[in-house]
Amino acid sequence: MRHAFWAVMRGDITRYIQRLSDCLIPFLFCLMVVSVFAISLGQNTALLAKVGPAIIWIAILLALVWSLEGILRMDYETGSLEKLVLSPHPLPLLLLAKLVAHWLMIGVPLLLLSPLLAFMLGLTNGEPWILGITLLLGIPLFSMIGALGAALSIGLPQGGVLLAILVLPWMLPVVLLGTRCVAAMSAGLSFKPELLLLLAMFVFLLALGPVAISVALKTSVSC
Repeated sequence: MRHAFWAVMRGDITRYIQRLSDCLIPFLFCLMVVSVFAISLGQNTALLAKVGPAIIWIAILLALVWSLEGILRMDYETGSLEKLVLSPHPLPLLLLAKLVAHWLMIGVPLLLLSPLLAFMLGLTNGEPWILGITLLLGIPLFSMIGALGAALSIGLPQGGVLLAILVLPWMLPVVLLGTRCVAAMSAGLSFKPELLLLLAMFVFLLALGPVAISVALKTSVSC
């Protein structure tokens, strides 16, 4: 099973490298959105620092929505999705490998971009650190929620639009918890309750998310 996990992950990473634009578009989109806010609100530094965490979270959320369909779309277009479903190896494990590949190629660049985004929006006094910690938990949550939506809409026309409608409401609590952590940090309050709740969501979806995605994928493929 370990060899199957690494084989799926390596295959997806190779395809992401071959289609480098799929990795660059979310990165550039997020940078562009935050730059627009930084330029337009640059004279009001107090307001910019106050709304900065929400801007970064929403920008990363919208950037990831562009890439969520690609988690399974590449296999669907090449016809290898059925082979994945019919594989003798546990499907949740193979899907977890695909999620890890998506996080490495799409999520990690956005995570590494977050200190620059925080600097552009004037976040200081430890706020970039707590922002990075919450994004470290939040971005994989976005990937797992998005993969579930992608599995449900994989065979439907205009699946990308339907995917956004399906997953955005479930992603908003993650954004809310992440922004509240940074806001509590900047106000000198304890951010542990929000951070622990975000961590609990991460552990819960890490344990059950691949199983739910596999069930949804089998249902979509059989239909």
